[in-house]
Amino acid sequence: MVRFSYTAPMKNFFVAKHLNVEAFAAAHARIEQDETLGIFERLMQETQSLGSIGRVSYSAHGERKNADMSNEEIWLHLAASAVLPLTCQRCLEPVDQPVCVERSFRFVENEALAAILDEESEEDVLALSRDFDLLDLVEDELIMGLPAVPKHEVCPVPVRMQVADAAFVDIPAEKSNPFAALEQLKKSP
Repeated sequence: MVRFSYTAPMKNFFVAKHLNVEAFAAAHARIEQDETLGIFERLMQETQSLGSIGRVSYSAHGERKNADMSNEEIWLHLAASAVLPLTCQRCLEPVDQPVCVERSFRFVENEALAAILDEESEEDVLALSRDFDLLDLVEDELIMGLPAVPKHEVCPVPVRMQVADAAFVDIPAEKSNPFAALEQLKKSP
């Protein structure tokens, strides 16, 4: 008896924490993940450790442009979103703030070239790496996407717009007249 076995072709497997960007782009690969907010330490600091069970969704795909020419470009396209529990700056109550980012990054051979090209061009340029941490990039982009002043559209509690307590009565203290003492000296023998 003859047995046949079939092995499906192995797909390229990429890990977000240790991404070989060049291979990822060459394979035109895609990563789509949901992670818990708790693994993003700096985002947790922004949320004052609220909502650690919240979700961060992201997708990234690689692309090679001009692959048949001498000026090949390696690109990574990123989209990320999360609903972050922040503090409303009007009422100081928690507010769920949606944050979404979409960015594209061009990768070049080294840090020095990346710094030069990043200054000269409109595009975001990073150094090519065989061990790139995509999760750090997701976290960086979400932090940069945070609103400067998080607030509710309509606060759930009335916002106090006065500094002093309405029940407080300011009774002015009587000031003594400095010349009254002189007047008393004139009258005394």
